Amino acid sequence: MKAMVYRGPYKMRVEEKPDPRLEHPNDAIVRVELASICGSDLHLYHGMMPDTRIGHTFGHEFIGTIEEVGSSVQNVNVGDRVMVPFNIYCGSCFFCARGLYSNCHNVNPNATAVGGIYGYSHTSGGYDGGQAERVRVPFADVGPSVIPEAISDENALLLTDAFSTGYFGAQLADIVEGDTAVVFGAGPVGLAAARSCWLMGAGRVIVVDYLDYRLEKAKSFAFAETVNFGQVGDIVRHLKRATDGLGADVAIDAVGAEADGHVIQHVTSAKLKLQGGSPVALNWAIDSVRKGGTVSVMGAYGPLFSAVKFGDAMNKGLTIRTNQAPVKRQWPRLWEHIRNGIITPSDLITHRIPLDEIAEGYHVFSSKLDDCIKTVVTPN
Repeated sequence: MKAMVYRGPYKMRVEEKPDPRLEHPNDAIVRVELASICGSDLHLYHGMMPDTRIGHTFGHEFIGTIEEVGSSVQNVNVGDRVMVPFNIYCGSCFFCARGLYSNCHNVNPNATAVGGIYGYSHTSGGYDGGQAERVRVPFADVGPSVIPEAISDENALLLTDAFSTGYFGAQLADIVEGDTAVVFGAGPVGLAAARSCWLMGAGRVIVVDYLDYRLEKAKSFAFAETVNFGQVGDIVRHLKRATDGLGADVAIDAVGAEADGHVIQHVTSAKLKLQGGSPVALNWAIDSVRKGGTVSVMGAYGPLFSAVKFGDAMNKGLTIRTNQAPVKRQWPRLWEHIRNGIITPSDLITHRIPLDEIAEGYHVFSSKLDDCIKTVVTPN
């Protein structure tokens, strides 16, 4: 089969790899019909995440048709068209029983924190991802769901991670009706989080970024106020002034490891890799939220130390809530929102490319060319 193959930072190719095979009675093989490039994939592409091995296939957002199932699979069948959550989980361990699918205890021998993730380095289990013609799906009885009739393919694809993660970020923010929410980052997850803040009852939503085309998308897609942090001097002071001097009620970090805005932080994390990520957006969130407020962290960081202003968070009495999103938990509500015309996740898509052109797709997305926000990949 054809698959995207990692050959080192900024280097990837489309190569022939052996077709995946059933390795356990509860496996399925899915023929991928749509995949996408996620902002989190860029951390791998840039060499930010440890133990990203040569030959690995990325891609944790994909939908497709089941071609083969193991002998114990009962909930899906050959021929079913399914959406696959980016989390790999067993469905029965201590954490899965509590809905913490992203923290499954049985799928990742390399960590005690995160569970398994498709195509996200060996720190997340080493599972090959969906930027390929086929992918092995473990625990097929609990992960994939048949795509509902009223849900388009591209909407289903966006629910496998990006929109579900943004929705989860707004959930974690514990928004009270009328709250002011500030979202740092206007990539797909940040835009989804901003749109979802309204669904949680926010009275005001502000999105912070430095790219004008993404801020324009925040206005049209998320109906948010926008701030270009490169044009206001001190972004924290600006946000305090915009919120009666108190700060926002909640702040959502949808940026993560490669945040711009502070040269030293960016160099020590992105270039020298002395930190698990540049905590600029997270520190801005801590500083700009009011005392007693809530900070929700959706941005991905590596396992190394990061220079987070935890003392300020403690002294302000902040609640910090974070996790990898257990995306399947969000699907029933999001399906209803789509059916009722409240959201259309596919409106985030700006580019569609064949698998053979995925190296160029990564370059465009990484370099933020051609007003790229979300790229869909078609393997066949």
